[in-house]
Amino acid sequence: MTPIPTRYPVAGPPERTCVAPRILCRVPRAELDKQPTDVRRMFDAVARRYDVTNDVLSLGQDRNWRKAVIAAVDPRPGERVLDLAAGTGTSSQPFADRGASVVPCDFSLGMLQVGKKAKPHLPFTAGDGTQLPFADETFDAVTISFGLRNIVDPEAGLRELRRVTRPGGRLVVCEFSHPTWAPFRTVYLEYLMKALPPIARAVSSAPDAYVYLAESIRAWPDQRGLADLIAGAGWDTPQWRDLSGGIVALHRATR
Repeated sequence: MTPIPTRYPVAGPPERTCVAPRILCRVPRAELDKQPTDVRRMFDAVARRYDVTNDVLSLGQDRNWRKAVIAAVDPRPGERVLDLAAGTGTSSQPFADRGASVVPCDFSLGMLQVGKKAKPHLPFTAGDGTQLPFADETFDAVTISFGLRNIVDPEAGLRELRRVTRPGGRLVVCEFSHPTWAPFRTVYLEYLMKALPPIARAVSSAPDAYVYLAESIRAWPDQRGLADLIAGAGWDTPQWRDLSGGIVALHRATR
C-alpha cells in the first residue's frame, strides 16, 4: 500500500506526540469565539466515554448516521479517505472494513489516545482542521462528521479539506442541523437545552461539555446555509439530504 504523503509523520508533529495530561477546564460557551485550545481540552476531557455518551444522547441514531456517511462516501478498495474530526475512530473503522486506506485525524490528543488503544491498526493522526498535515491532492474522498462546527473557522476548514482532495474527489459533511417540521423543531430545542444536560451528567465523563455542544448546535447554520458555506469554500454542486427529520443533514460536494 502506498504511504499517504504528509507534511510530517502520520503520528503527528513532534510537539503533539506527547501524552496529554487530563486537564480540568471551564467549558467554552458557544456564543463566544471558539478558541482551539479550549475546544481541544474539552474533547480531551470527554474522550473516555465519548462513544457511549453519543449513543445514549442520540437514542442510538448515531449508528444510522454513520451508515449514511459510508453510503454517501461510497469508498472503494484502495481509495484514500480522510476522516477529519474522527475522535476515537468509530467513524473510521467502516471505511477500513470496505478496503479503503483511511486516516482518522483529530486535534484532540485525548481522543486519539483512546482510539489508538482500541484500534491500533488505524493510522491516527494529530491535525488542526485549518492546517491539515497532508500534501495537496492526497485523498480521493474527505469527510467530517459532527466536527465542522467546532473548527474555529469552518470555511477555512472546508478550503483546507478541498486542498488535500484530488480533482474530482468528493466531500461528505455530516452535521447537526435544523429539523424541518416546526413543531418538532421546538421539541428538539427543548431537548437540547433542558433534557440533554442531565442525561449527560449521568453518562458522560465531562457533562458540562455537552452544554457547549448543545449551544453550538443551536448556533449552527441551517441546511441551505451550510450548502452556501461549502460552495463559498470552492466546492462544486453542494447538495444535502436530511436525516432524522433534519436533526442531522448530510451534505455532499465534489472538487
